[in-house]
Amino acid sequence: MSKHESHPEIVKRLKRAEGHLRTVIGMIEAGRPCVDLAQQLHAIEKAVANAKTTLIHDHIDHCLERTVGPRKRAERAALDEFRQLTKFL
Repeated sequence: MSKHESHPEIVKRLKRAEGHLRTVIGMIEAGRPCVDLAQQLHAIEKAVANAKTTLIHDHIDHCLERTVGPRKRAERAALDEFRQLTKFL
């Protein structure tokens, strides 16, 4: 496995989400309102999803590009479309 340029930023995001998750666990244990909990869990979920998307796009941009090699615009259509599709993961 090779380390990509985006990995340090992804790790930073995930560590932030990890700390936030610990905070939410404490909120649950303290009996905080469900609306507050749901809001915080949604934020954690979005942070993890953004980290995943960044990782996938980085892989496409670097690993797949290197494997496929330079291509003319028309030949890149499938790879470009694949990258767009990953937004829906």
